Parts: sequence; structure tokens; C-alpha cells
Amino acid sequence: MKIIYTDVLIIGGGLAGLRVATGVKERGHECIVLSLVPPKRSHSAAAQGGMQASLANSKMGEGDNEDVHFSDTIKGSDWGADQEVVRMFVHCAPKAIRQLAQWGVPWTRVQRGEHNSIINAKKVTITESDEAHGLITARDFGGTKKWRTCYTSDGTGHSMLFAMDNQAKKDKVEVHERLEAISLIHENGRCFGAVARNLMSGELVAYISKATTIATGGYGRIYSVSTNAIICQGIGQAIALETGIATLGNMEAIQFHPTAIVPVGILTTEGCRGDGGLLLDKDGYRFMPDYEPDKKELASRDVVSRRMTEHMRKGKGVKSRYGDHLWLDITILGREHIEKNLREVKEICENFLGIDPAVDWIPVRPTQHYSMGGIRTKYTGESQTLKGLYSCGEAACWDMHGFNRLGGNSVSETVVSGMLVSEYISDFLESAESAMSIHTATVEKFIQKEQDKIDALLSKEDGEDAYVLRRRMEEIMMDKVGIFRNGKDLQEAVDELEELCQRAKNIEVFRSKSRAANPALVNAYRTQKMLKVALTVAYGALLRTESRGAHSREDFPKRDDANWLKRTIMTWPNESDTLPCVSYEEIPISNMEMPPGFRGYGKDLTEHHPDTPMRVSAVEAIREKLEAEGASRFEIQNALMPYLEKLPQKYRGINERLGENV
Repeated sequence: MKIIYTDVLIIGGGLAGLRVATGVKERGHECIVLSLVPPKRSHSAAAQGGMQASLANSKMGEGDNEDVHFSDTIKGSDWGADQEVVRMFVHCAPKAIRQLAQWGVPWTRVQRGEHNSIINAKKVTITESDEAHGLITARDFGGTKKWRTCYTSDGTGHSMLFAMDNQAKKDKVEVHERLEAISLIHENGRCFGAVARNLMSGELVAYISKATTIATGGYGRIYSVSTNAIICQGIGQAIALETGIATLGNMEAIQFHPTAIVPVGILTTEGCRGDGGLLLDKDGYRFMPDYEPDKKELASRDVVSRRMTEHMRKGKGVKSRYGDHLWLDITILGREHIEKNLREVKEICENFLGIDPAVDWIPVRPTQHYSMGGIRTKYTGESQTLKGLYSCGEAACWDMHGFNRLGGNSVSETVVSGMLVSEYISDFLESAESAMSIHTATVEKFIQKEQDKIDALLSKEDGEDAYVLRRRMEEIMMDKVGIFRNGKDLQEAVDELEELCQRAKNIEVFRSKSRAANPALVNAYRTQKMLKVALTVAYGALLRTESRGAHSREDFPKRDDANWLKRTIMTWPNESDTLPCVSYEEIPISNMEMPPGFRGYGKDLTEHHPDTPMRVSAVEAIREKLEAEGASRFEIQNALMPYLEKLPQKYRGINERLGENV
């Protein structure tokens, strides 16, 4: 039995995991990062468009600040987000982006003088000030009032990940590659690390730690077509779920990105539309202004995806052997702009479609892209129910996205949450709470349990084929738990997924019985876990009888604040269970800085909570009183919803901007 000890075990080597690692190392604690792939190959590299932070450096970002970013994010979440967490996030995002610049991210910068942009299909001349020259600039993104999305061409995630990995190497962070955490070690409500499997040798290793962090990203690969990398299979969420103690939150909240290329589902960044690209139908007609005359192509992602689907349902899609699609036209931007600012999109189009996007329209349709749900945590990133277990990034339900996230807020969340959670973990490690005592017999029990599962898979005869089960799961999720949902389809999805979950207990590993470097074995045990994750998504969607953000029920089209202003909480307490246990966590209006309102898209179909008018009146009264007294926006915000005391002391300082005297 091999046991490795460390202060902090970090499962996942992307942006969030690496940022936790650099943070705890800075505080003097040892950590080990487990990564399926070399960190520079993590899915974080796929983020193209940019990172949101209210710097207000560029002309089109003037007037932006934390308040505007906060408002955009809460509206984008359809009032499903934790407003205190969102405040923490928008306050720290400018600090994080400037730190990344120090670490080597080559952010695109403001250049003084005139330059041309495409806004609403028209060429517009923008004049940047001398004062802003050389500062980090931003582009437009969906659901935002200001140009706030900072970028490096369309390879933002790539640039950030390389800089972060280099910083981790500088800090001598220990990374164990090609190791997969397959279960968490826990006892008496306390997490003590994980059992990991070496993907090359097949060896099982126990990692024992005072704090364990899951930063494994999303679970998009439970769908048949996804922009996610093939390693984004929800295994981090699954091993937390399988403890029977840790909870998952809002698993039904799945985002579909409007512009993935057909048929492979590779992302073309929202930056295409942010920079002025247009969505066209089979007739070459620009249809989005008909649906959303204000924001048009730059409505929030969930809205654009639904509008595109509605338009195709009307027979306006382009017919193809792969199904209907629409067109994304970025030719209007010109070759120079595309080759400078959208070069990854150009290469994707050339390599996977054989077209030149400076000349040809890009075939696109909405495709599964992001998971708002995940391991439910406190604002500190610690599980609400399993002490010593933390989570951040897309793996977590922190919960700053609610039921829909804004583009650019996710890559920003990875570094901001990692930055903050590393401080909370370090505080925990430096307290008496972190003291632990675990017998090697307990560790051996967890290793043996996983070994027995693998032995059973390899020794099984006349069993089920994991590839068949997984493909059917993916089809069910795509067909019945997609952009538009209804009770009949969701019930059928839950019933069949439940059956598949039962059949998965009888999986046989075909083709190879090797314990080492065996993709068939890996697929077998991952399929068992992925089916549980899929069930939490489908079951949560079935039970939530309203439409909120990316969760759109055709049979319940209203957002029902009166009954559904709450988070879905899932556990799986017994291995023999065929469905997760469901409870709900209220989202209280009484302490909201921004009470529920109309998002501004389409018709207002909201069933308002009876407490909303009272809170709206209270907020207005506080704001009017303090404004009359000459209070600053910081003092007003602090009176409405205090949050600064929750932040680590080092991150409480006010952010400076051009034109704002602080």
C-alpha cells in the first residue's frame, strides 16, 4: 500500500487548481496537484474570448465598475446566484487580472487614437485617450452593459494557463500527471484525501492531506456533442457525490453556447459576436434583432441559444446531413482583424471545416458548453457538509453563476476563486481545526474497496458494454435534457438513465483485461460515475417546474420566484440507491443587494416572490438616504449588503480606475 502525505491535495491541474496551488505555496504550505494530463493541456486552454474584470480602461468601458459588473452578473444568473459571492468576485477580478499580467499574460492593450470597430453591423470609429494608452483593453461580450472582457487575441485561456503553469513551476508546485482520483477518503464527516489510480501502471495510491480541493472542471461529456474536452466527464463531482455526504448544487443548470461549429461542436468564441459578427439564417437574413432588438447577437448566452433554436424550428435553419444549423458571419470584420484577434477561430475553420472565415460563413448551432452546477460550497470554497473538502472553478457550485453565466466570467472565476480559496484553505491549515488523525487501516479499507471494484470489472463475464451504455446516456441527455425541456421527455430521460445506472453495475471490460494503460477499463468505471452525474442533471431538471436562466421548461415557461427561488441540492447516501436524494436551499431575498427583477429579454414571465416589493423598498430607502448624505458608492454598497469582512485582508483594498477618484 502506497501512501503519500501532503498539506493540500489538489485534484485538477487547470487554472483553478494551479491558482489554489500557488496560493497555498505562497502561504508556506505543501501541496500536490493530481492531473489527468500535463497542466498545459488542461481544458482551461480552450477558453478563447476573454476574462471579465471591470477595469474601465478602454473608451467603450468608461463608467464600468464593480457595481455594473455585479448587476450584469446577477441579471445573467436570473437571480439564482449568491449575491455575496458575486460581490466578492467582482471586487477581486481586477486584482486577479493585474496579477496575471505580472506573471506574464500578454493582455491586449489600449492604443491611443482612432480605430474602427463593427457595432451593430456598422463601422464605428472609436477614439482612445492618451491617458489610457498601454493599459489592458477589453472587448464586448453578451449580457454586459460595458466592454469588460479582457483578452489576448482569441487565445486567452491558453495564455493564462501557460503563465499560471510557469508560475507554479517557479513556486515549485509538485504535479503528479496522469493520475486520476477515483474516490475520496473520509471518516466521521471529515475528508482526508483521495485514492488515485495511475493511468499508466494501474497502481492505486492513497494521498492523505489536511485539505482536499476538487478543481476538475465541468461535466459536459455526459452529452453527445459538447465543446468540452474529452476529460470533462464530471468525475470530480461524481467522487464527491459517492461519499454520500458531500452535496452537489444546481446540477440541472447546463449552459449551451450559441456558436459551436457543425458537426464536431468545437467552440467559436463569443468574441466573434462581441467584435461585430452576425448570426444569419438560411436566407442570409440577420434574425436576432427581431427577437432581441436591444442586445441582438449579444444577448445573454442562454437567450441567444434559445432564439437560434426557435428560429430553426420555424424552418429557417440551413439543411445539412448533420441536421439544421445557422450561419455566423465574421467576414464583416475583415481579414486583418480576423487574423490578429480571431486567429484560433480561423485555424479551427480551416482545419475542421475547410473554409476561410474571412470569406465564408461559419456553420454553427447551440451546443452544450458549461456546467453552472457542481460541488456545493460555502463562500470559502469548503463543502457545506464534508469538512476538509474544498472545490473551486467549474467543478464547484460556489455559487456566482446561478442558472446562467456570462461569457468571460468563468475563466475569471477560475483564478479569482482559486486565489480566494487558497487563502481560506491556508487559514484552515493554520488553525487547530486542521489537526487530523486517521489510521492506516482506514486508508487501506478505501484502497481495497476501489481495488475490489476494478477486480469485479475485469473478472466479469457476459456483462454490459460500457461503450454502449455511455453512448446511450449521451444521446438521452442531448435529446431529452437539452436547451428546451418538458416533463414528458425529462421523465423518460430519468427512467432510462436509472435503468442504465442499474445495468452499469454489471459492466464487463471487453477487449483488454490489462490493469495498466487500459482505456476500456477507464471507460468502464468512469461510465458508472458519469451515469450518476447525468441522473442528478435530469432528475433536478424534472423536479424544477419553472424556467430560470439556461433551464427552460416549455411546459413551465415562467420564472417562479414564489416557489423556486432556491438551489437544488443532491446527495447519493447509499450505493444501492438508483436516484439521488433531493433537497432545496432557499435563496433569501431579505439580504439581497439587488432584489429579483426583469432580466430585460422577451416578455416578463416572472411569478414574483411576495417578499420582493418589501426588499425593493428597503433598498431604495437606504440608497436615497445615503445619496442625500453624500455617501460614496462604496458606502452605499456596504450598507446594502456588507461583504468585505468575508474577504482575506490582503484583497479588501479599493480598485483604482481612470477617472474615478478613490
